[in-house]
Amino acid sequence: MTEILAPVGGKEQLIAAVRSGADAVYLGAKNFNARRNASNFEDFELSETVSYCHARNVKVHVVLNTLVMDSEIPALIEEIKNVAKAGADAVIVQDLAVARLVKEICPSIEMHASTQMTIHDLAGAKAAKELGFSRAVLSRELSFDEIKYIAENTDIELEAFIHGALCMCMSGCCYLSSVLGGRSGNRGLCAQPCRLDFRFGEKDHALSLKDMSHIEHLQKLAKAGVCSFKIEGRMKRPEYVAAAVSACRAALAGEKPDIDSLRSVFSRQGFTDGYFTGKRTPDMFGFRSHEDVTAADKVLKNLSLLYKDEPKKIPLSMNLSISENSPSLLTVSDGINEVSVSGGICEKALRTPTDKVLAERYLSKTGGTPFYLENLDFSAEGEPIIAAGEINEMRRNALTHLMEKRETVVPHEIYDADIPKTVKHSATKTKLRIRGEKFEQVAFASDAEAVILPIAEIEKNPKAIEFFGERLFAELPALVFPFDEEKIKSRLTALKEKGLRHVLCENICMIHLAKECKMEIHGGHGLNILNSLSLEEYEKLGIADATVSFELSAPKIRDLGGSIQRGIIGYGYLPLMRMRACPIKKASGCKNCPGKGKIKDRMGKEFTYLCFEKKFGTLLNSVPLYVADKDFSGIDFMTLWFTVETPENCKKIYEMFKSKTPADFEKTNGLYFRELL
Repeated sequence: MTEILAPVGGKEQLIAAVRSGADAVYLGAKNFNARRNASNFEDFELSETVSYCHARNVKVHVVLNTLVMDSEIPALIEEIKNVAKAGADAVIVQDLAVARLVKEICPSIEMHASTQMTIHDLAGAKAAKELGFSRAVLSRELSFDEIKYIAENTDIELEAFIHGALCMCMSGCCYLSSVLGGRSGNRGLCAQPCRLDFRFGEKDHALSLKDMSHIEHLQKLAKAGVCSFKIEGRMKRPEYVAAAVSACRAALAGEKPDIDSLRSVFSRQGFTDGYFTGKRTPDMFGFRSHEDVTAADKVLKNLSLLYKDEPKKIPLSMNLSISENSPSLLTVSDGINEVSVSGGICEKALRTPTDKVLAERYLSKTGGTPFYLENLDFSAEGEPIIAAGEINEMRRNALTHLMEKRETVVPHEIYDADIPKTVKHSATKTKLRIRGEKFEQVAFASDAEAVILPIAEIEKNPKAIEFFGERLFAELPALVFPFDEEKIKSRLTALKEKGLRHVLCENICMIHLAKECKMEIHGGHGLNILNSLSLEEYEKLGIADATVSFELSAPKIRDLGGSIQRGIIGYGYLPLMRMRACPIKKASGCKNCPGKGKIKDRMGKEFTYLCFEKKFGTLLNSVPLYVADKDFSGIDFMTLWFTVETPENCKKIYEMFKSKTPADFEKTNGLYFRELL
């Protein structure tokens, strides 16, 4: 059974989605959703929305997919309870703290792993299943063959985006908006700075992709095992929602979808299916032009007609029984609910008695409702007659009562959350760890508590295993796509045989893979840990320690509870984006590319782009983070995250941190001393 899942940012979009043929909608409640700037739904509106949707056989998925802080846990608990009371069908989750609370408070509601969890391979899908998710929302960057491979090798439900905006960055890996402007995409307030005119050489808008559209591939995806087709756009107008849902409905029916109207109502210089086909070429890039904006005016009126009227989608069985000198009786059933209404006393017909043909003519008039008459049983004793007006009145009353039954919200059972009071963690000494892109950058660090190198760099320099011994951590790639998973496991196993014992993982996908290889696991900043419960949940997953998110302020880091060791990135050109579409790729491809480039913003600031084995790229901040001279008492370790620095600079900065020397170069304190929105 396939599902068309439509975005709903407000009441108008809700009506457009349902009337256009959506099988399910997803929406945000008051807080904790990745589109906090949408209208969203208050508690009473959420209950009304579920009632409206369930009456029309449409499911409701509520988005709770932002990262939360300790201070927000009480409000989060109340929001989960309100979602449960409203009778929603599923919640969409990113933070493991939220997942834990949902399971404790409302175990009967389905949990879907948000695309913000960056599930982009088989290991990630398996990890989501083990964590209690019934569905995984896959990253947008996957090809059809990769999606098919995941579907064939796991039994978790898979949801795939099939139309809408494409972020340049993999979801869950973007810090551009938060680091540059204090508005976190991980917390639902992305300011979309990537849509501005960043440039690579003569290439403009180097961080802006066209919108995706895989609608014409829906039947292929359905056969591959995708159960839910997700349309992006909770900030879009209702005409957009109606156009997208209608196009999906047509494509699944084997008809030609109206892509032209969809392109007119919203696009960024057209659409791309580059990820789906695996052809990640420069023509995937585009931005919202003046022509794109004005094109909508031509189609809005026609698109609004798509949801003008209530469609007839719920079949009914009716039974009308009439007899002389007795009250008439009409029973209506939708297959689950049944209501009966009585009419007046039927008289003997003087001429023509009421028959089934006449009764059906009036009982089939279900205008203004989602019902239609599929089957009528009619019985008459004697030669009774019943007035047309009375049949109409009985029909109206029956449908009203039936709708009331269908609209009745069935709340989930709610339990109290067992949240132990966490004791503030305290470390007696903050140790230094050092991470390098190259072996030469870290070779001097004989007294560092740990040395971190990418797995590829350790393979090039296997002497590092003996040189650093137990202090060496292999950094697993931040992104490993499906057909590379077994290769990474083989590479890791080979290094393990040479003595490697520790790995650093940036997401649940790599944690799952590392556990299969029986490695000692350390959590990287990419786990996006902002609260004490998440620390506890990752400890249960088997990590030895964790680097908390650099989106968290220093006071909040100090207040984190739990027993697991935790640290921060203390220095480095922070990784602002991880991306699969390459902004520096030429039309001729990757040949002769150095795998490194400079991207400039409108102010002329340069951001370094680094390519990893032609698999994905990382955009680094324009200035390094540096907090050697700041107070971070209470944390266990601080990592110096070197990327583009010379070995000499790495050693100098390392010594500066040991002596807590203030920086003598341009730097940033990051978000450690700002309150993130």
